[in-house]
Amino acid sequence: MYTHLMAHSIHSPQHALVTGGAGFIGSHLVELLLAGGLRVTAVDDISTGTWDNLAAIRGHERLQIVNGSVTDAATVHDLVTDADAVYHLAASVGVQRIADAPIESIQRNIAPVEILLSELLKKQQAGRAVKLFLASSSEVYGKNPKLKWTEEDDLVFGPTTCARWSYGAAKAIDEFLALAYYRQFWLPVVIGRFFNVVGPRQTGRYGMVLPRLVDRVIAGQSPIVHDDGAQTRCFAHVSDVCHAVVNLMNAPQAIGQVFNIGSDQPVSIRELAERVISAANPQLKIEYQSYRDAYPRDFEDIRRRVPDLTKLRRTIDYHPQHNLDAIIKEVIEWKHRVDSKAISNQQS
Repeated sequence: MYTHLMAHSIHSPQHALVTGGAGFIGSHLVELLLAGGLRVTAVDDISTGTWDNLAAIRGHERLQIVNGSVTDAATVHDLVTDADAVYHLAASVGVQRIADAPIESIQRNIAPVEILLSELLKKQQAGRAVKLFLASSSEVYGKNPKLKWTEEDDLVFGPTTCARWSYGAAKAIDEFLALAYYRQFWLPVVIGRFFNVVGPRQTGRYGMVLPRLVDRVIAGQSPIVHDDGAQTRCFAHVSDVCHAVVNLMNAPQAIGQVFNIGSDQPVSIRELAERVISAANPQLKIEYQSYRDAYPRDFEDIRRRVPDLTKLRRTIDYHPQHNLDAIIKEVIEWKHRVDSKAISNQQS
């Protein structure tokens, strides 16, 4: 009975709230939602994002930009007041950031989810259910040894003495909490675990591998690959990922479910570096660096990270439109434009 009533109280979204809206993925999602005719509020505290990511749509009549933090309960209360859908992408991200600021990484990934869920429950109890998309991460699988990960697989973390696992554990807590609100109160939530999302606007400052490689190669420097470079990852274009997120939010059967989102085509980091070199500066050679030289002594890496996308494809029509070589080319071209603009600004 309650499930039936709840389903009818979820209105077609007219106003979407995107937390982390000035971030890499968030800014692309904001653009997509605006293109779909929605009114959008983008909130960000600019701790890792930048308002430059929204430059192309800054003056859009249906876009409201809020400089604020979703760790503040009063701010969240005001933001969700007339929202019809919430996309929670704000987070402390990146391997380097986890290593540099582990306390912040834990706190900023858990506290906002608690606040958002509490506020959305109040809205639902007042008669209006608002769907929440919670951005999670492939990091929740930890070091599960399976060759391909499904949403029901065990989460395998290392010891608490290794800060490397704190991010995945924090995102797992987020998932547990969101699903608890769904089970106990039928709060409509959809959870997406992102796998190595890449594309224009992504920065290499926090350890993201593709922009880090591109930055060095177009600067005429050898790309740095950690360890032997045999680690495998799957890289998905941010546009494909954002379309999947929106389609999941529009799919009633996705409520209360967890989905892997990304690419399932693995490539080694060494091969990725070779492709970047080939596309931008064929004279360069890879430079290898040990984890000990790059990260704290307790750092552990995951050798293979490949998602099973069966559940995602069974739920929505998911056919990524970008292959890896096209993605690399687009990222290189974007980086050249950014660098040219920076030089022009310095000279003016």
